[in-house]
Amino acid sequence: MISRYSRSEMSGIWTEQNKLTIWLQIEVLACEGRHKILGEIPAKDLAIIKKRAKFNLERCREIEKRTNHDVIAFLENVAEYVGKQPARHIHQGLTSSDLLDTTLAVQMRQSAEILLLEVEKLRVEIAKRAREHQFTPMMGRTHGVHAEPITFGLKMALMYDEFGRAFRRLALAKEIVSVGKLSGAVGTRAHFHPKVEEYVCRKLELYPAVLATQVVQRDIHADFMSAIALTAASIERWCTEFRHLQRTEVLEVEEYFSEGQKGSSAMPHKRNPITAERLCGLARVIRGNMVASLENISLWHERDISHSSVERIILPDSCILLDYMLHELAHLVTKLKAYPENMRRNMTRSKGLHNSQRVLLALTDKGLPRKEAYELVQECAMSAWRDPSGANFEDHLNRNVKMRKFFGSEEIKHLFDDSAHFCHIRQTFKRLGL
Repeated sequence: MISRYSRSEMSGIWTEQNKLTIWLQIEVLACEGRHKILGEIPAKDLAIIKKRAKFNLERCREIEKRTNHDVIAFLENVAEYVGKQPARHIHQGLTSSDLLDTTLAVQMRQSAEILLLEVEKLRVEIAKRAREHQFTPMMGRTHGVHAEPITFGLKMALMYDEFGRAFRRLALAKEIVSVGKLSGAVGTRAHFHPKVEEYVCRKLELYPAVLATQVVQRDIHADFMSAIALTAASIERWCTEFRHLQRTEVLEVEEYFSEGQKGSSAMPHKRNPITAERLCGLARVIRGNMVASLENISLWHERDISHSSVERIILPDSCILLDYMLHELAHLVTKLKAYPENMRRNMTRSKGLHNSQRVLLALTDKGLPRKEAYELVQECAMSAWRDPSGANFEDHLNRNVKMRKFFGSEEIKHLFDDSAHFCHIRQTFKRLGL
């Protein structure tokens, strides 16, 4: 069985020790399959291989200095433990990429399991905040400008939904990358039986590539990186949102600021959204890695080695980074300070103009053509914006002679009941399972 790792051990998946451990597992399973299915390896030799097969990482590195080939160095080291006669069966009919790509699939699958666990944990924390603030009113903004009211809980519910999509993408990516290959130098399986390939892959919780060259095709790995990059982009999207909401002139939410924490070496008053800013920066790194994975798709003929050096960086780095980012975002959400009183105060800054659409629709219900209704509401809205006395939108509606032909003051007052904006929130939460 493949080892299972906790979040804190994500980096362990990508160590040389773990990689070579999987190599050894593949080689032993290949021998086992050839014995069981094809009868090609004597039982006595298989028993010795299974008992003695191991490696020493430092010894492998020492041999590699001479061979300048990591797989050959590994095989020589394993043969030192197994013995010359039984060792002749190891790697029979295989090529280096059979080990490399099958192992990479195992590592990506292991990493995806951890990332999925972290997304689940994040969504639990988001759901708590969404329920907590389900009916906490705040201003919705489009183009950075006051639009119509929402609730902070609805905003968090949107975040919950987005990371549900991230979960589904990562789950699909996990299955897409679960592809092994033991099909030889150009993928024809000329020297390694397809039934043994199936046997090894099944044991590793993979499925054999339907067709490969010397390597598994790199659009598969780009698909995996796409899921990682999209998840990182979602993290950046929400960190950017929290950063905007923490601006001094808004201050509707704020990152937790611990006792003794410092925000600036020069300005003692500073409380900065440093976690959100850090995560936005790291998302850029992962997006860059995504571009590199797309570049890896194009290889010469049945294989060149240009993708290999890239993947040794982008796959471990991206998996480890995203694991860290998801953990940090969950902590940010859990400790995020919300200021409902500031949310309500900010709603008043646009003088009730957020109800302009309600007035527009009410006028059309009265029979006024939409174009005329729009222009009448806009006339009152613009005069409210420009009014230096502080008179609000409702005041200007009441003063407007044309408007009073359609509405009395009580009718106008009813149009400024903000609860109308929140009538379907329970249904939305129910749809999300919140």
